[in-house]
Amino acid sequence: MTTNLEGSVAVSLEATPTVDALPRRFADFATLGDAMDYAAQGSRGLNFHDARGTLKRPYPFREMREDALQQAYRLIAKGVRPNDRIALIAETGAEFAALFFGVVYAGAWPVPLPLPTSFGGREAYVEQLRVQLASCDPKTLFYPAELEAMAGEAARIAGVEGIDWESFSTAEAVAVELPKASSDDICYLQYSSGSTRFPHGTEITHAALLNNLSAHSHGMQLVDQDRCISWLPWYHDMGLVGCFLSVVANQVSTDYLKTEDFARRPLAWLDLITRNTGNSISYSPTFGYDICARRMSSQTKAADRFDLSRWRLAGNGADMIRPDVMQSFVDAFADAGFKASAFLPSYGLAEATLAVAIMPPGEGIIVELVEETELSGGTGRADRPQRYRAIVNCGKPVKDMTVEIREEDGTPLPERAIGKVWCKGPSLMSGYFRDPEATAACMVDGWLDTGDMGYLSDGYVYIVGRAKDMIIVNGKNHWPQDIEWAVEQLPGFKAGDIAAFAITTPGGEETPAVLVQCRASDEGERLRLREEIRERVRSVTGMNCVIELVPPRTLPRTSSGKLSRAKARKLYLEGEIKPYAIAA
Repeated sequence: MTTNLEGSVAVSLEATPTVDALPRRFADFATLGDAMDYAAQGSRGLNFHDARGTLKRPYPFREMREDALQQAYRLIAKGVRPNDRIALIAETGAEFAALFFGVVYAGAWPVPLPLPTSFGGREAYVEQLRVQLASCDPKTLFYPAELEAMAGEAARIAGVEGIDWESFSTAEAVAVELPKASSDDICYLQYSSGSTRFPHGTEITHAALLNNLSAHSHGMQLVDQDRCISWLPWYHDMGLVGCFLSVVANQVSTDYLKTEDFARRPLAWLDLITRNTGNSISYSPTFGYDICARRMSSQTKAADRFDLSRWRLAGNGADMIRPDVMQSFVDAFADAGFKASAFLPSYGLAEATLAVAIMPPGEGIIVELVEETELSGGTGRADRPQRYRAIVNCGKPVKDMTVEIREEDGTPLPERAIGKVWCKGPSLMSGYFRDPEATAACMVDGWLDTGDMGYLSDGYVYIVGRAKDMIIVNGKNHWPQDIEWAVEQLPGFKAGDIAAFAITTPGGEETPAVLVQCRASDEGERLRLREEIRERVRSVTGMNCVIELVPPRTLPRTSSGKLSRAKARKLYLEGEIKPYAIAA
């Protein structure tokens, strides 16, 4: 304890320790509540830092458990019953953590929902929440008081009770007997971070979750000196499952930056890793490594500020891994002790709880060159030069997970043949909440059709294409339907006139392309329409897109008359779809 210049007492905060006397258990629990009960017997926990990386709140698991129990009592007093859905705005902090586990202790299903930083403005965010609230049909939406204007409005529109969690936490908590969960009960509902018009909530049981969390510790070869550092959002599966629930079930002390603080001061992430005297485990999508490498000026030596020699596992997932960016990060931080062998590529999706494949620690990034036409199932043309793309090895299937590559008709393919990625294991979702048709479309005989394209080589998984039609930019998921719907709202356009998909720029970055069938013949009008479309998409999604106007009846259809985005993308990249030439 110290005294500041004004004479008041300033308390020196101490982070929860990395090493603990409590014998480690690797997620071998029947339920998530059991995992919390065990972790609370030790001294490890969560640690929340401000934008400059200064510790603001150590939160030992034992304190978190006590707060969660109090919240469970309050929820039950409010009438919350087992299997009710409780929506929570997933702000990184002690309040969300305690409420999430409080909902679990009460036997209900927590439903993490996103913060407004991912969207193009207030209206887009309110609409996102409204649609997800309508989908999960929760009893209550809890949110931080500062989001009352937006989250409260979404709750009112959706006809859901909205409460700020600060006021809720002051209510009296009377201890009552808590319901006893079983392994087969649903633990939580997870939404994709990008789905606005067509939300799919994945139902994850306690058994599925704990199996996947055990696979994390097994795949990463977790040791006592490991400590997690994270800025990932808690509404995304990698942040929620990999860097919040996993650290409880595997008893790992963790240091957090808020996602928005990382966006403003990304190098504060590396400062936290530098200060950790144990081994660091930290995950990021490709863009996180990219922005850090770019922030290092050529005049500054990384070694003058950072010591990354103890960064044992630098995980990478959530978007396509770009080896050129990873190399740039190595170049920028090698003199600070960062080792390329620390990179840990992985592959997963919310429908499998999280992890499907993890690279064995120490093997780093391994790439194979694949001719581009093979990636979409096409054949090369004699009049076009061959182009190759570096495909990153995403590791081996995690414990208890089986991966197969199949033809469109379900026929298994041999090694090194590109096809659809299927997986099977005890951590698969039970299904999509209240959507049996969508569930049946991707789950067959205990197998999950991930929708991703990839191949197997010597037991390793290589991913070459996006999940279904998903567009992922800077680690954020965007459904093409949302972009297309935004354009459909403009006068003169209708469903089927627009196709959105991801393309790779000459610089190797992924960006959305939007093809729009246009009936206007005047070039000036086409230019006006293109800019109107660009602004509309930006306002709804927050993204800048490549907008191309094409003649009517250009976009390809399936045999049933539906728009084929995959074929539209293929024809566009091959030059078979020719947009109108418009002067800039």
